[in-house]
Amino acid sequence: MAEKKFLTLDERRAYRSLEDVVGCKWSASVVSAIYQGVSRPGKLERYIPGISTKVLNERLRRLLDYKLITRQEFEGNVPHVEYSLTESGKKLANVIDQLRELQDEHSSALNADTED
Repeated sequence: MAEKKFLTLDERRAYRSLEDVVGCKWSASVVSAIYQGVSRPGKLERYIPGISTKVLNERLRRLLDYKLITRQEFEGNVPHVEYSLTESGKKLANVIDQLRELQDEHSSALNADTED
């Protein structure tokens, strides 16, 4: 296979879109929390230390726009909203888990090197 000399315009757009979603420091936390079963906005806000209501709502909107999560409204005495991952969102959550495991392994290796 010949070596490519540059990224195509379509590839650059795809990477920019990907960075827009997962490049934000809060997106991975929101996706991971929903993957772990935290589905309501108030619970997400309490579950993710440091995230503001404004940032959480913006991230939820962005993840909805990219069809990584779905939003379901519930009527009744106490109306509420719940979020869940789409199939693509579940795939992303698995990738995030793999990256976290890689980071844990890398941190352990670095700590072992500094102890020697």
